[in-house]
Amino acid sequence: MSKTLVLSLLMGLGLWAAVTPGPAQAQAKSQSRCAEDEAGPSRAGRDATMVETNVTDPRIQLQELVGLALQRSRSIGALKLLSQAAEADVAEVKASRIPQVNLLGRAGYMGHAVPGANTLTGSQGSATISVTAPLYDAGRITKLTEWRVQLANAAKYGQSSAEEQVALQTVSLALDRSRYSLQAQVYTQYVRKMACLVESLEVITKADKGRASELVQAQKSLQQADLQYEQTLSAMRQTEIKMRRFVGDQLPVSASLSTVLAQLPDLAELQADILQAPDVAQAAAQASAQRSYAESVLAGQRPSVSLLMNGTTLAGVGRSSDWIGGVTVNIPLIQPGADASLQAAKSRYHAASLQRDETVEVKQYRLLETYETATSALDRARRVVEILRNSDRVRASTLQQWQQLGRRSLFDVMAAEGDYYSMRVAHVNALFDAQQLVALMWSMGRGVLTPLR
Repeated sequence: MSKTLVLSLLMGLGLWAAVTPGPAQAQAKSQSRCAEDEAGPSRAGRDATMVETNVTDPRIQLQELVGLALQRSRSIGALKLLSQAAEADVAEVKASRIPQVNLLGRAGYMGHAVPGANTLTGSQGSATISVTAPLYDAGRITKLTEWRVQLANAAKYGQSSAEEQVALQTVSLALDRSRYSLQAQVYTQYVRKMACLVESLEVITKADKGRASELVQAQKSLQQADLQYEQTLSAMRQTEIKMRRFVGDQLPVSASLSTVLAQLPDLAELQADILQAPDVAQAAAQASAQRSYAESVLAGQRPSVSLLMNGTTLAGVGRSSDWIGGVTVNIPLIQPGADASLQAAKSRYHAASLQRDETVEVKQYRLLETYETATSALDRARRVVEILRNSDRVRASTLQQWQQLGRRSLFDVMAAEGDYYSMRVAHVNALFDAQQLVALMWSMGRGVLTPLR
């Protein structure tokens, strides 16, 4: 089809040259521009996947970009510190089972007066050492430990969820950058084609002033094509600015990403992966943490037994020593507000459970909606390919009839060319829309990096 267009266009130019006393240099220049326009891969079935330069394995490049984004993210660094803090909280509550040893020292000048007895005054110092350890607490420390462990797990899953969001944003921006790069390639060819027609019409208009309106129409189409090209470049520059925020100022040359995520995953597998998603696991860990905390509150309202060892030595006035060893039993009798505290803990547990279930349900329905949209996008891409083939034939026939037979107007030629290149852009958009949705679906489960590995 591309060779046919070249021959058709050159034959038309030859016909113009036969009836137009224009300079031979202008004819040669027009032929050169048209040949350059058609030299690239413009067949309908190849245009959206062959115009990018495949400088490296696109999957490896995306993995590297995600790695850079995770290293540079301050929010990820903050969540790592919070996760470390949660681990320290776990170590703290576990240490509450270990006996605690305290030393209390005191020194000063004292006086002791008793009516009818001698008054004692002088310096005195004392040292008290105490050892305490829990023996029985109805499982309170165990439940507090479980609470802290689950909170630490929730912090880790929160970090993983944030990392997944950064990875998804990075991949999405890389796909958009590749999308605009492909669109720019299409609009470049469109501009070349319009420039070719403008140059040809300039040659014709020199001999036939009555066709000056056609030249104005072609110049208008050229300006519109150039405007679309510049708008696409602007959109790509904006995308690259966003990417630099994630991966740094040194952006690699974009690899071909037109088909890297074009495979639609299995829906049943994606639905099962939802339960493995970091945000779902985080919600589940938070619910388990609230349950353990409620159980620790209940255990704290029950009797407890602790080991106690205490020894005190006085030096100076009233020198003496005493010690005691045994157990202490704490039996709560009246605790105002204890029932309210327990009820509050239970309510938080039930609320966290509902939030976990809501998270799963929302993701399930969102997955179904996204899957349907992705399926439609891929189907649209396939249908656009068929339309592109017909559009290519229409533009070739229309151009030939206008050039050689005069049975079509320039407006028909402009409409055919505009329709063809707009369908090429629609093909690019359909492919990348589908890939964006596929990336989103993977991020709902095991992560967007899973298909890239």
